[in-house]
Amino acid sequence: MSIYEEVEIEDLDYDPVSQVYTYPCPCGDKFSISLEALWDGEDVATCPSCTLRIEIVYDEEDLPPLRDDDDDDDDEGEGGDKGGGAEVEGEEKKEGDRDEKKEDVVDEGFVAMVGKSLAVK
Repeated sequence: MSIYEEVEIEDLDYDPVSQVYTYPCPCGDKFSISLEALWDGEDVATCPSCTLRIEIVYDEEDLPPLRDDDDDDDDEGEGGDKGGGAEVEGEEKKEGDRDEKKEDVVDEGFVAMVGKSLAVK
């Protein structure tokens, strides 16, 4: 495998959202390598449009911390449960208890709707 160029990590562009380093390729596209790959010891970035490769020169202690995406997914799930005081208060209940409570609310809403429609007729 031949290397087109050795590039210091400081010369690459870093996107903290996608956690990907990029560097312009002579073909017009960009070399790219993920932060996770760098933490795993990989040091070669590839260009998706051509056969060129660059070697990234870096020290692991200079890398930003790797974000744990699994925690982000869990936080989103918990955030969806917040909002209604009753549900936050009932966090100690089992999942089945919450489902029953939601069914009661739906039934009460249905009863109120039917009651209004009966009153109109």
